[in-house]
Amino acid sequence: MKKKKIIIIVGPTAVGKTSLSLSLAKAVDGEIISGDSMQIYRNLTIGTAKVSKEEQKEIPHYLIDEVDVTTSYAVSDFQKRARFLIEDISARGKVPIIVGGTGLYIESLLYDVTFGGSGENDLAFREAQEAIANEKGNLYLWEQLTNVDPVAAEKIHFNNRRRIIRALEVYHVTGQPFSSYQSERKENELLYEAKIIGLTTEREELYQRINLRVEEMFKVGLIEEAEWLYQQQLPDAQASRGIGYKELFPYFEKKVTLQEAKEAIQQNSRRYAKRQLTWFKNRLEHVEWWDLVAFPEDGKKVEIEVERFLKE
Repeated sequence: MKKKKIIIIVGPTAVGKTSLSLSLAKAVDGEIISGDSMQIYRNLTIGTAKVSKEEQKEIPHYLIDEVDVTTSYAVSDFQKRARFLIEDISARGKVPIIVGGTGLYIESLLYDVTFGGSGENDLAFREAQEAIANEKGNLYLWEQLTNVDPVAAEKIHFNNRRRIIRALEVYHVTGQPFSSYQSERKENELLYEAKIIGLTTEREELYQRINLRVEEMFKVGLIEEAEWLYQQQLPDAQASRGIGYKELFPYFEKKVTLQEAKEAIQQNSRRYAKRQLTWFKNRLEHVEWWDLVAFPEDGKKVEIEVERFLKE
């Protein structure tokens, strides 16, 4: 059976994914699916850099403002919903365009990833393990798995970070070893015919854009938005762990100054952007990288390539 064609735009925060997605959607009659783990939440708009309501009216967007902040939204939830949306958008003769910086979401969509052993998933735990692996290496993570599930560790190569993290996650969520469950994954077989566009730019330029974006967020109401979330009293909720919110909670408790909170948001955003780039460059295949910050005129070239891909 012929695979459906989809467009995917990935890259770190503040690199221009939203702008490109809107121009491509207009050019190829596309509809946009958010692949961002925080944009799914209602009432969290400024800190998650959602596309404006006006732009959403112009181009249909999905998986934005879908669940309350009290809800835990797992990778498997995204996978199921996004695959349904791809079928629906394609059936109506439109082009599905998936846009986002949450690597695990994109991976779950592109590959035959099954979440065996448990219906529960913990995205925050996965992202934490990714950060640990980036800092200490895959072997360190594999040794942690050896401590809790030596049977699984024996079967998983220490460089197979994706599989190691999944095994640790199952143990973390269920208290049972991953090796006691059945799970299957066709590691490298893409489920869709995907054109994957990666956006990047020079690191110093990216960091400056991130700093400026945070400044702008404060100007348009980030403090009020974060205070609303703080008042919901959900310290352990997935939504409360988002960058741009968790750093302001100590400010509301008078533990840090507003300037310290702002600098923490900027620093954590820069670190997250670095992790995003590392993830996409090391873990995702078939990505075509573009620097539209330094070379905005290349946006037209991307558009031409996408149109050619869709006609093939």
